[in-house]
Amino acid sequence: MATPKQPVRITAHNGPWPLHDAARSRVIEQQALQDSPPGALMALAGLAVARLAHAMAPHAQCVQLWCGPGNNGGDGLVAARHLHRAGRQVQVNLVGDSQRLPIDASRALQALQAAGVTVQVGLIGVGASEADLVIDALLGLGANRAPTGELADAIRLINQQAAPVLAVDLPSGLAADTGAWLGDVAVRAQATLSLLTLKPGCFTHHGRDSCGTVWFDALGVQTAADASTATLSTSQGRQRRAHSTHKGSHGDLAVVGGATGMQGAAWLAAGSALAAGAGRVYASLLAGATSPPPNRPELMTRPSWWLQTPAVLSATTVVCGCGGGNDVRAVLPPLLSHAGRLVLDADALNAVAADLSLQTLLRQRSGRQLPTLLTPHPLEAARLLACSVVEVQQDRLQAARALADLTGATVLLKGSGTVIVAPGERPVINSTGNAALATAGTGDVLAGWAGGLWAQRPRAGALSVATAAAWQHGAAADGFASRWPGRPLRAAALIETLLEGD
Repeated sequence: MATPKQPVRITAHNGPWPLHDAARSRVIEQQALQDSPPGALMALAGLAVARLAHAMAPHAQCVQLWCGPGNNGGDGLVAARHLHRAGRQVQVNLVGDSQRLPIDASRALQALQAAGVTVQVGLIGVGASEADLVIDALLGLGANRAPTGELADAIRLINQQAAPVLAVDLPSGLAADTGAWLGDVAVRAQATLSLLTLKPGCFTHHGRDSCGTVWFDALGVQTAADASTATLSTSQGRQRRAHSTHKGSHGDLAVVGGATGMQGAAWLAAGSALAAGAGRVYASLLAGATSPPPNRPELMTRPSWWLQTPAVLSATTVVCGCGGGNDVRAVLPPLLSHAGRLVLDADALNAVAADLSLQTLLRQRSGRQLPTLLTPHPLEAARLLACSVVEVQQDRLQAARALADLTGATVLLKGSGTVIVAPGERPVINSTGNAALATAGTGDVLAGWAGGLWAQRPRAGALSVATAAAWQHGAAADGFASRWPGRPLRAAALIETLLEGD
């Protein structure tokens, strides 16, 4: 995608967007500084912040700005001058030593004071404000450790304000590369204006809650179109079917799971696969059910389907593990050895994590050109990687990469900002979804939906299938949340909502 010439709101429909980590972003920034007159880049950044502030709060009378000790703070100081000139009352709090600012930020401070604006240095006497908008320009890209002292106190004061918050480049206290909090506190913004580059941390883990709506301004700088770290996904519509097709044209899919007391998970996956468009869907329940639910007579049951011949297994897309319990371990060897396309979810992942022989069979699939998609949540990923959930969440992109490299499979790491990565490939961060999906069974629906898409496109790569499935799954939840804000989305209803999509 070409570098935009003006600020653009980042949505699930206007990408894909390249994401650059902090190291690459600093290289881009340094090159831009070398190519520009002194202070020019900060002037553009500050003007962009002021313009977005006007757009966010066009009737605001008072704007409170929190400026830190680096160039991020300088951007805020420039923005304060523009807002002051536009007739806004500005309250400027500078946190840090005003005598040790970088040269461009120091000049911005002098220009602001020359314009007649009083700058409060430090937090003495600073408390609650009646500002209509708060701008966080404390830390930005340069932060790499937990905020302490006055910086941490300033973040807490920002979060206590009733007014909406606009973060400059990154919410202070958020890690640019991972979306983790650097310490105990981070700004919770309603909007973030990312400058020069988009950072992956804005779109995964805590990033989506901390950043709010993300805007991007390249400040007129042309950057490489390829992403250094990841790519943010874009609209993934449903494929149109040719008139001459029939059910056999759209692939066979088998769901293996549903141990005693957990059959619902398998039926959800099977129903989702059918809704996604798989031609024929067979449910092979470990609990031994022989008939489908009354509301899904289209589904077929096949007891012990995993005992089919290798030729049948290799011609089928298989979703295994949904509600599998401990019983799923026994059915995995033939599926790992022969299934043509294999989606492993839930208890199948737990079984693999606990059994070295299953891990070996999984790794061997890639060498035999048998594609596999793993769909773990963070705890399942932690079990497979033999680490803690905290470690997975602290760097979700790296955890997904490590799991893909370990298993030779494509990995869809679920969570806020789902990460999808194939071995040796650049990760994709899914741009859709919300907390309405935090209900039982929505992961089973995702596994079945991915399998259903794959059954129709057997030659498609697991990465493209997983990216499409995650995007459509999240987009359905976004549509639901726009109609019923704050309500949880039941898994069975999610399937019907997915059918309403493109």
